[in-house]
Amino acid sequence: MNPQLLILLKQIRDQLIVLKNRLLQYAEEAYDSVKATQKQLYIQAFDWLAARVPAFTDTYLQAPQWFKKGLFVLPWLIIVFSTLNYFDVFDPKPAVKSVQDPNIVYVNDDLRSMIKDGKAELGQFTEEVRVSGRIDFNESFLARIGANVTGRVSEILGFPGQMVKQGDLLAKITSTELTQSQLSYLQARSGSQLAEQAANRARILYKEDVIALAELQRREAEATSAKAQFGAANDQLRVQGMDQASIDQLAKTSVIKSINNVLATIDGEIVERKITKGQVVQPADALFTIADLDALWAIAEVPESAAYLIRKGQKSSIIVPALRNQQIEGVVSHVDSIVNPTTRTVLVRMDVPNQSGQVKPGMLATMLIDSQPRERLLVPLEAIVREDNNDYVYVREDDDRYRMVQVKLGPEGKGFRPVLSGLKEGAEIVIQGAYHLNTERKKQLSGG
Repeated sequence: MNPQLLILLKQIRDQLIVLKNRLLQYAEEAYDSVKATQKQLYIQAFDWLAARVPAFTDTYLQAPQWFKKGLFVLPWLIIVFSTLNYFDVFDPKPAVKSVQDPNIVYVNDDLRSMIKDGKAELGQFTEEVRVSGRIDFNESFLARIGANVTGRVSEILGFPGQMVKQGDLLAKITSTELTQSQLSYLQARSGSQLAEQAANRARILYKEDVIALAELQRREAEATSAKAQFGAANDQLRVQGMDQASIDQLAKTSVIKSINNVLATIDGEIVERKITKGQVVQPADALFTIADLDALWAIAEVPESAAYLIRKGQKSSIIVPALRNQQIEGVVSHVDSIVNPTTRTVLVRMDVPNQSGQVKPGMLATMLIDSQPRERLLVPLEAIVREDNNDYVYVREDDDRYRMVQVKLGPEGKGFRPVLSGLKEGAEIVIQGAYHLNTERKKQLSGG
């Protein structure tokens, strides 16, 4: 072994011996000090008793030596036994201190009056699909009116907010294109009349055997072609916005007018105007938008995962925040047959009556749609406690003891939530006042 290590171990041993000797010396000195103090106290107590109860001290002096020594040790024995008894050393079956189960709550009479028990039972559950949506125009009562010809706006008679009837004049457009079409119409009309007259003369001459059959057929073909051109010219004017009465008037008077009238095609309110006076417009331009606002649509995009719950004709409603959360009842009028590949949603539509005019297109709304009812194990909303992002219910174990049990629940519907796991049918639970029970549980845990 290393000599230096041996020297170090020897030094440690010597230090331990010195330490032991010192401890023994201190203990001996402490014992002597306690013994001397105790002896001094005994002498003082003896003198005090001798002066007051001499018979007691005389008896003590005549007592055997072992009694006197025992009396000296007696206080120390009392101290030792008291200490051991305090720590239940002499109890063969020490009591185990009960620990409060954090999921248990005990109820008193006051709390009992605030809760109500019931059973978890099967019931018809209607899941309520809640999605964000918006109010939009009912396209069955919406018209976007454009120009029939290319031209310049000469007069505007319709303005946003104005109520109009079908056929009301909204604007006038001065158009050289319309002028040319009227001229073509008059030329086609004249050509058709001349061709028809030529065909009639040819028929007379053919009967008189003046012309051949081929000439008659040629004249009749020209008349048919001219009549077709006249009909096409008439249709062109109709397309460009002239009604048949105006066209017939043109045929009678041969007076060409370059003004094209923009007319309302439905009854309703002008909700948009996109022209100004002097503007050049084309047939592709939308000039006015007219809508009947007595009937609107609520449109929502339902996630594809919930689309299977929704069918046309199901009961639904909307909540409009802008109208102080007013709720409007209705039914689902349309469910798209395809999924939007970008948003992975299905468009759902509901008809919204609006005779009062309070609902306005563009308002935000929350659509609530009732799914088909199914039998599920249900618990009422008042029985559910939400804590640490988990759902709990209180199950009754005996008259005054309840246990908080974690459960997995489905989405809310009509004041209930379906139980997916954690609870069995027929379990006795708190169906009202679970919040008060949970507050009491926390209070009991904190020692309050």
